[in-house]
Amino acid sequence: MCKVMGLIMWLWLVGFIVEIARVCGAGLSCGLQGRYFSESLYKEGDVIIGGLFPVHNEAPAPDHAFTEIQQGAHCQGVDLRSYRWLKAMIFTVEEINRDPVLLPNITLGYLVADTCLAEGTTLSAALALVTGQEETVSGSECNRAPMVPVIVGDARSSASIVVADTLGVFDIPMVSYFASCACLSDSHRFHSFLRTVPSDAFQAKAIARLLHLLDWTWVGVVAGDDEYGKSGVQLLLKELENTGICIDYLELIPKSHSQSRIRQTVERIQSSTARVVVTFAIAPDIEVLFKEVVVQNVTNRQWIATEAWSTSIQFFDQASIPFLAGTLGFALRRADIQGLGAYLAQLSPVKQPNEPFVKDVWEEIFGCSLAQDWQPSFKRPKCTGSENVEKHGHIYIDVSQLRVTYNVYKAVYAIANAIHNMMACQPGRGPFEDGECPDVTQIQPRELLYYLHAVNFTTPVGELVYFEDNGEPSASYDIMNWHVDESGAVHFIQVGQFDAAKGPGQELNINLEKVVWGGGWADKVPVSVCSASCLPGTRKAVQKGKPICCFDCLSCAAGEVSNLTDSTECMRCPERFWSNTERTRCIPKVVEFLSLQDTMGIVLTVLSVTGATLTTTVLAAFFHHRDTPLVRANNSELSFLLLVSLTLCFLCALVFIGRPAPWNCMLRHTLFGVSFVICIACVLSKTVVVLVAFRANLPGSNLMQYFGPIQQRAGIFLCTMVQIVICLLWLLMAPPLPTESAGELGARVILQCTVGSVVGFVLVLGYIGLLAVVCFLLAFFARKLPDNFNEAKFITFSMLIFCAVWIAFVPAYVSSPGKYTVAVEIFAILASSYGLLLCIFTPKCYIILLKPEKNTKKNMMSR
Repeated sequence: MCKVMGLIMWLWLVGFIVEIARVCGAGLSCGLQGRYFSESLYKEGDVIIGGLFPVHNEAPAPDHAFTEIQQGAHCQGVDLRSYRWLKAMIFTVEEINRDPVLLPNITLGYLVADTCLAEGTTLSAALALVTGQEETVSGSECNRAPMVPVIVGDARSSASIVVADTLGVFDIPMVSYFASCACLSDSHRFHSFLRTVPSDAFQAKAIARLLHLLDWTWVGVVAGDDEYGKSGVQLLLKELENTGICIDYLELIPKSHSQSRIRQTVERIQSSTARVVVTFAIAPDIEVLFKEVVVQNVTNRQWIATEAWSTSIQFFDQASIPFLAGTLGFALRRADIQGLGAYLAQLSPVKQPNEPFVKDVWEEIFGCSLAQDWQPSFKRPKCTGSENVEKHGHIYIDVSQLRVTYNVYKAVYAIANAIHNMMACQPGRGPFEDGECPDVTQIQPRELLYYLHAVNFTTPVGELVYFEDNGEPSASYDIMNWHVDESGAVHFIQVGQFDAAKGPGQELNINLEKVVWGGGWADKVPVSVCSASCLPGTRKAVQKGKPICCFDCLSCAAGEVSNLTDSTECMRCPERFWSNTERTRCIPKVVEFLSLQDTMGIVLTVLSVTGATLTTTVLAAFFHHRDTPLVRANNSELSFLLLVSLTLCFLCALVFIGRPAPWNCMLRHTLFGVSFVICIACVLSKTVVVLVAFRANLPGSNLMQYFGPIQQRAGIFLCTMVQIVICLLWLLMAPPLPTESAGELGARVILQCTVGSVVGFVLVLGYIGLLAVVCFLLAFFARKLPDNFNEAKFITFSMLIFCAVWIAFVPAYVSSPGKYTVAVEIFAILASSYGLLLCIFTPKCYIILLKPEKNTKKNMMSR
């Protein structure tokens, strides 16, 4: 009893809604009475299938005063493609009725209404269909049509949402052929809604895959201001997350088609640097957009079309065609329906004088008027109704692109197969309570809805059709390319396909060689980026306040590389590796040390060997002339020792050249320190001997007994031992060892010897410096002694050079980088050694070799 009362209340509510809709100006009435907004087609049958089609695309404005029912209002603007969909439904019903197997003993009927492409008229028409309020024409009388248990439609997502929300309360099924909004996938809210068109969620995914495949990272989006457009854009934005693709602008096309708003939208498209424009709008909205595109001459754009208009040439005038050349679009699956073309060609206002829509469609096709009271003043010429529709039918008669039409075909067959399964139900095994089967003679919407969800059949075309849990089919799209020939004719060429049933990464397949690109690019893929790709060796730095697709390309820092295009960060090279000049790969660091292969190493080696050779030559000359007065007068023993130590000083420079190793690092400073101490000690001893020799000639002086050869050797030995002890302590406590350091911001590995103990290094140099200073002072005091016996002034000059060199060495050594530190030390060694050699021995060699006549005892004693 409660269920009956509830049903009565629902029926009363529906009737009330219908009456309200009529008052609002969205009602449906018998065409003969002359007060209708839209019209309907009806054919009797055992089961009546409802249909909603936007045959007209402009509904009359409703009277918001709500005071009376509007009279004589009529929808305007015939959509030939929608009328073809309507006829396809009728054709399919008749084809099924002729099939003796599918529905034996049952005849399908239909009740098809015009929705006028508006939510109000669509809801009113749907309610009239399911409540039996629809008025139909039978002969010359208006009658009430029976209630329909199922509706094929609607074409628009916005209208389908309104109708599905309302009919879902009564579990009345809807099978839409073109409402693709993903919001309708909500099986909880729209549990009675099914469709043969894929959800826009798949189309958004397909568009995102296409943009990513073609490296279009900077795009614009234009959408209709309706559920289809807004929902589609939201899905697209979600798919583009984390893909590196950015949206430059998002423009909505107002339903009022405001010219100022349309102009602003096109201006935004024109000013944008994005060369690719993705559209999510129905064909009438795109039509008004392209009229303004023509006005503003926006030519350099690649348009991406959705299934709503990807093959809809009838909405564009001839002036728009050049701008559409190269358009890429996603279209629903195409099929060839046998016999449909011939059926559509049967249209005739003469043979079908009372059938609704025929007169309007005929006038739209031929651009003429069938009015019986036609006058020459009419805007359109008069037509007879006998014109050749096959020749001039245009989009209506064109069956080469049956896509949405095929969805209508599948929707009707899905209903027929559901009824077939209901008929095949065996009592006691039915899906309802106690195994009951449905009553086929009086089909209930709820029962039909159950069987619709369970259909699984193959159409006469050969496609397997079934609905998933949310009432949707499997998603598949053809990728269409608009080719425009020299005559301006448009050819839709399939260049690829998107099949959601395939695995991730394999859904999209496109043959780029077949594509003609838009925007004047012809055979070259358009480039649509905010910033050009960053080459290897650079990284992307996002521009402040702009999307991530707008960036600057910054070169990787030293020691970092990037070997990929559009790298977001540079990778630091591993230890002992460094970036090349291009910053594209890591290469081993250059190991740098002063080697014999370097120019500087070669020069210093030559100087060292030359110095040692000269010293050896002088030693040989002195040894050869060891009995001459000059050699004997200059203390030949000390001279020989001095020359030997100088030879060691020259040769120790060679130890500094080459790859540092523990042995040569310790030998360098030890050999250098000891050699120079011997050298300075010899010079100091000679200076003291000269000074004491002249002092000993004074009356009462016996100093020479304290400075004989033994004492001289002991002094030299003692001075040398002090240096040896310092060196031994240095080597034992903190010896110099090879080490690596970074040079040139890390690009090179500098191998050099550390001093180990700074104190030890300072003591070695300090001790040499102390001896040199003492020697210099003593030589300075002895500089005015008799010339022929005195070499003190030459020692003074040599010590002056020695001290100057090593004083200059300290800042140069500290400030020199890498191998130049070693070079400075070698230079100081060689310079001071040459100073001693040249200043002390050049005058003597001059006399010995070039002036032997002066090398006599008499000459030595002349003063």
